[in-house]
Amino acid sequence: MDFIQWLGPDMSIKVLSYLDHPCDLVRVSSVSRSWNRFVIENGLCKQLFFEMFPEISDVVDSVEVDNMMIEPVTNMLDNCANWECLKREHKAYAVMAFELKPYVKNCISKAIAASSTNNYPEESIVNTLEPGDRTENRASYWLSEGQSSPGVPESLVYKLCSKICLITKIRVQPFQAYTIRFRIGHPRHHIKLESAIAHGIATSNMVGDTTQFVWTYTSPYYQMLQENQLQEFTLPEPALGIGGVLLVELRGRVQQQGLYYYIGFVSLILSHGFKLQSASAIADAMLLLCISHVQVVGLPILQAFDVKTYQPSGKYTLKYCPPDNCIYSASSCQEVTPTITHACGH
Repeated sequence: MDFIQWLGPDMSIKVLSYLDHPCDLVRVSSVSRSWNRFVIENGLCKQLFFEMFPEISDVVDSVEVDNMMIEPVTNMLDNCANWECLKREHKAYAVMAFELKPYVKNCISKAIAASSTNNYPEESIVNTLEPGDRTENRASYWLSEGQSSPGVPESLVYKLCSKICLITKIRVQPFQAYTIRFRIGHPRHHIKLESAIAHGIATSNMVGDTTQFVWTYTSPYYQMLQENQLQEFTLPEPALGIGGVLLVELRGRVQQQGLYYYIGFVSLILSHGFKLQSASAIADAMLLLCISHVQVVGLPILQAFDVKTYQPSGKYTLKYCPPDNCIYSASSCQEVTPTITHACGH
């Protein structure tokens, strides 16, 4: 007798609900036609997906497969009316669950631009992609232009390796900065900006005005330790970042006494044969912000899905597409295993 027939539908669903990986459900559905139909009709892949990633339903309204819209995800326990719809739904959620693999990656693909740079390109945002504070024969960091007021903020803007990332932590190694927060989103219907970001030619003027972006997630402010080491900022809840753009907002420029500490650190680097381009500028009375490295820890949904704005609800539609038609690839993401210091938000 067939296992599912012997147990009955309710007990079979209970047993199969203990499977915690989409590959296991796909294997179960390949045992026989009856098992395949049972898994699909009962939406087991969809249920597993939302158990794994409940945050998705907060910002995603629907999923589109083969130009056909699947029922809104808020009705995830309801069944579709016909077999073809059920099969599309099964395929979409199986692929999504598989794409969100449970391992840590650095989700930053490239540096777009900074709101200001003291000495470009030697002290540009591109340096913050390098782990640590040294590369080759020089110190590696981004340095802002000087300001007379400590309250003037600065922004660093990055392109993520996927338009959709489930982000849990962000790691930053500062030379000097006091508070930090993070935003994730996309350009606000601005073709020129979108093109500049896509081709890596965005300027500080383009990204300095943050109203040019739609932010789908904004973190709380975090206090940064005044230590030159990688600091980890755990988000209150995993955030579904939609849009592929990360903004790091920095506040609290270095005070005069902080500059003396910084000069001492620079002197230490120079004594070991490293070159810092703006050592002379540090002696000025202007207030600065300086960052050496940024990492984003998360789970990118790669290759198989794109994002569309869904106007009626303000949420989004995930559109399934073959990997050849999608913009991002797995090679854009890198595994990271850093030494970190934990920090708390407020």
